[in-house]
This record gives sequence, structure tokens and C-alpha cells, in this order.
Amino acid sequence: MTYLKDYALVNALRCGMTPFTPTSFPATVHPMTMPVAIPLWLLILMVLFAAVTFASHFLFPSVRWFFRRRAERVVARVNARLQKPIEPFKLARRYDTIQRLVYDPEVIQAINDYAQATGIREDVAFEKARHYAREIVPSFSATAYFSFGMRAAKWLSRFLYRLRVGQFDRAEYEAIDPDATVIFVMNHRSNMDYVLVTYLVSRATSLSYAVGEWARVWPLSAVIKMMGGYFIRRKSRRQEESGDLYRRVLARYVQMATEGGVTQAVFPEGGLSLDGNLARPRLGILSYITDGFKPDGRDVVFVPVALNYDRVLEDRFLIKAHATGIRRFRPPLFTVLGGVVGYLWARLTRKMTVFGTASVSFGAPLSLHDFADRHDGDTKALGEELMGRISAVIPVVPVPLVCRALLNGATTQAEIVAQIAADLDAMPVGLRTPRRDPAQLAQDGVRILQRRGLIDRGDILRVTEGEADVVTYYANTIAHHFKDPVILPQDAATQKT
Repeated sequence: MTYLKDYALVNALRCGMTPFTPTSFPATVHPMTMPVAIPLWLLILMVLFAAVTFASHFLFPSVRWFFRRRAERVVARVNARLQKPIEPFKLARRYDTIQRLVYDPEVIQAINDYAQATGIREDVAFEKARHYAREIVPSFSATAYFSFGMRAAKWLSRFLYRLRVGQFDRAEYEAIDPDATVIFVMNHRSNMDYVLVTYLVSRATSLSYAVGEWARVWPLSAVIKMMGGYFIRRKSRRQEESGDLYRRVLARYVQMATEGGVTQAVFPEGGLSLDGNLARPRLGILSYITDGFKPDGRDVVFVPVALNYDRVLEDRFLIKAHATGIRRFRPPLFTVLGGVVGYLWARLTRKMTVFGTASVSFGAPLSLHDFADRHDGDTKALGEELMGRISAVIPVVPVPLVCRALLNGATTQAEIVAQIAADLDAMPVGLRTPRRDPAQLAQDGVRILQRRGLIDRGDILRVTEGEADVVTYYANTIAHHFKDPVILPQDAATQKT
């Protein structure tokens, strides 16, 4: 008993507690059941360790199993209605895909080459490759894509634009080999391109986008990865030391996804058009696909997609970037918020409904197997062929037609209607023209331009001072359909002089 009292006294003194008095110490305390005082921080640490252990061994596996079962049911339900079901490669666990990528023989060889070139240890080079793989590989969620993403894309597309599908030959697409890998190749007008095409093809398949560095910000990056998008570094060639390693990791991922039948969407221009014209193709991702193509394996079918708008949301920022030569631009937050609030207020007060027409056309599909036989796998020729097919079906919408008429000297509504009618008659054979007549097209285009303050109101229609570059931007989007060039106001003045 004396031992127990002495032990309790020492323990209490160590912990800063008031010691028990001999008279208050319970006579029946056994050493195995005696309370022990410990610091509060130690108690909290022990509880945290216990909670983490419980979660990692019991809770997390159960939660993962629950969501995995739910995801499998979603995938089964979605695949039953999709023309092209979701590929197993896309449904694999992200960790497994990363492991498969970093242990790929070609990536291992690239790691060894990088280690020798830089003089670093191979394990350090391996971790760098693993970092690139984690950055690239998406974490696709069928639940997020079809429950949230598809519905959000549909709502946003219809909320902002009047959607029109231009060129589309259903027979050509029904003739595509069901086992082929389909890659949508698109011109890049706006960041709304992602949203529109995702919505339009959502009944046929799910898309995996190649997304640039602009989207690598939280939480947008996490959302894009759940939607199946994978990030690419456009400027990796400038990084002398690790650029080759990064490109090898990216190339192998693109090739593995293509071999696995993943439906993808890429922008050969490599970025948004700054002046409205189509840019020359960048051959990065196309070269990865052609380099990994096996003539005796799965075919790859490219589907040209062309988009055009009455209103490109980023038009002024793009034009400014073209004028300054600085492509990397970020719209000011308050400018974006002001535009959103202004649009919502205009919708609430019924001053406007949508920004105008957004039209999407689909060109003739191109089989890589057939093309490689004719051109011996020339990537440059492939890029030019695809851009030509995109260019041939770019939709014609009201605002570009009106802008073209204004730059060609039309100053009244009647002159604009006459110019539009002449342009529609001069359209290339086979290009689908708008269903509306020239008078309706002119009325819609003029109304949108006047609402934005790009042309003066009144009987005489002239481009507002300082806005000629915006009008020219929209006229450029369809200029390639015509043989005669647009005469700019300054050119007309020079001719008169």
C-alpha cells in the first residue's frame, strides 16, 4: 500500500497535478486498474493515430468499395445507351495507369538517357518521370462525367448560345469501325469549344481532352481530371534538361490511350486563334499518335470538327494578345465578374436572351490506316489534310457575314442583305449554308453588333471608332470560304486617294 501511495505521488508531481493525500487515496486500487495521467497533447496524438488506423484499415476500404460498386453500375447503365462504350483503359485505377506508364520500357529507356545526360542518379530521374506521369494521367469518373459534367455542359451551352449543328453526314459516321479509336480534331475558337463538343457527342461517347497549362489551377484542374482530361505542357521544348523526358512520358501516355481505344479530342492549332484565322497545325500529339500506330493493330479514325460563334467570349483578350505578341494572358477577375453580372442582368431584364449562334460542323472522317498507306505515315501531310477538312466545313453564322459586309463597304441594312446574299451564292459547293434567309441573317448580326457597341445605331451603319479589329476578327473566321479578299476601311481610303 505504501508503494501505491508513493507511485501516485511521484506521478502526480511529474504531471503538475495536486498529489493525492494518504487519507484520500483509495485503499482498494489495484496497480492494473490505477488511472495514469498523461499530457493532453499526447492523448490527442494517440486518438489521431487510432482514428487514422481505423480509417485506413476499415473505413476507407468500405467507402471505396461502395463508390466503386456505384461507379460500376453507372458505367453499365451508360454503356447500354452509348454508341461507343467507355473503354476499360479509361476505367482503370489512376494509380495502376501511372505505374504502367512509368514502368513502360520506352519510358525506362528515356529515364536512363536523361540520367546519363544530366549526371543524376537513376532513382532521381525515375521520380521525375513519376511526377510527370501523375501530372498527365487523369482520374476519370463516369459518375462525374455523365451525372454532372454532361448536364452542366448542356445547360451552359443552351444558356449562352443558340446551338446549331451544321455539316453532318450520319452515314459516314455509322460506317466507322466500332473497334477503331476515334479522335476528334477541332479548330480552337474559344474555351467554350470543350463544353459544346462534350455536350454534342455525349450521347455517343465520352471524350478525353488534351488540355493546356492554363487549366492547371485548383479546383479547375481536379474537375478536368475527373472529366477525363489530361494536361500537356505546351512549352516543354524550352526546357533543355527535362523536356525530352517529359515528351517521352506524354507520348507514351497518348499512345497507350490510343491503343486502348480511348476517344480523344485534340486541337491541332495548339491554342486559341488570336485573329480569327486558322493557324498552321502543330504536330506534337499527331506525331505521338502516328509514331505509335501499328498497321496491323487497331485503326485510328480522325473526325474533323469545326466551330464558329456569333460571339467569342474571349475575343477582346485574344485580339489584345495578337496585337502585343504575348500569348499568355489572364483576364482580370473583376472584368470577368462584371461580364457575368452584366449578362445575367440583361437576361433578367429581357434585354437579351443569348449571345447568338454557336454552330458545330463535322467533316469527313479520315482513317489513319488508309492515310498511312498513301503517304507513308507523313505527320506533316496528316496535319495539313486534317486542317483542310476542318477549314472546309467551318460554319457560317450571322455576325461574321455582317462583319464581312461592313468591311466591304455596306452601310445600310439593304446593302448588308445584298452582300450576304452574294456571299451565300459564292459559297463553296458542298458547304451547308444557314437555313435562314439573308434578311434574317442580317437582322440578327446587326442587332448583336449594335448591342455590343461595335457598329453605330441609325440608318447609316458604320463600324464604331476603335472597333475595326474586333469586326475584322469575326470576318476572318469565314474569309477562307471566299476567293475575293475583304477590303478593309483603310484600304478603301487608299484606293480612293
